[in-house]
Amino acid sequence: MTRPGGPAPGLVPATREALAGLPVEVAPRLLGGVLEVTVGGETVAVRLTEVEAYHGAGTGPAPDPGSHARMGRTARNATMWGEPGHLYVYLSHGIHSCVNVVCGPEGVAGGVLLRAGEVTGGADAAFARRPAARASGSTRDLARGPGRLGDAVGLRHPIHDGIDAVTGHEQAGAVARLWLPASVRTGIATGPRVGVAGIAGTDAFPWRFWIAGDPTVSAFRWGRGARQGQGDTPRVLD
Repeated sequence: MTRPGGPAPGLVPATREALAGLPVEVAPRLLGGVLEVTVGGETVAVRLTEVEAYHGAGTGPAPDPGSHARMGRTARNATMWGEPGHLYVYLSHGIHSCVNVVCGPEGVAGGVLLRAGEVTGGADAAFARRPAARASGSTRDLARGPGRLGDAVGLRHPIHDGIDAVTGHEQAGAVARLWLPASVRTGIATGPRVGVAGIAGTDAFPWRFWIAGDPTVSAFRWGRGARQGQGDTPRVLD
């Protein structure tokens, strides 16, 4: 359980420096960390169990055709080009607000999509925001998937796009803080990203990272045209 305004044992506040590497390098570091968001006086904390890295145009040694920033800077993806530690909040399928942690130096586009997590604080508020989950009464599915996670913590596109999770400055009535594990955990699995079309969703980009065996990790599915003989067997990092 997190403590509002402070980390749980073993966690440290996220810094610009800790998030300044390439997204594919930073992503595993987020696992086991906590995103804590306060909206309207209600705080929800999510322990991160699954993430995906995305690079923008000119970021890293290989182009990432699955990224929102693959073609360069636009009004939609502008936050991805900013300081590390801000949150890129975008709208998926016109309904769900999905949350990414901006990574890499300012001016270099990149982000890590928060795909899933365990609600460790503020479950009542999360259930109120996700009425479909109330029938089961289980917290397992409250933030299991990027749209569910965004709904549970209460961040909304476009008003919360760009909110700073390092300083905790208020934006549109919300405050977000990110806490990282003091050291990279073991038992991290990696494999293709979920539902990403074409080669960007194959083993050519094993940029999905998750805590192996955690029940809150979302189910894998191939994107359109992504299989092409590629395997989906995960690899566990040492």
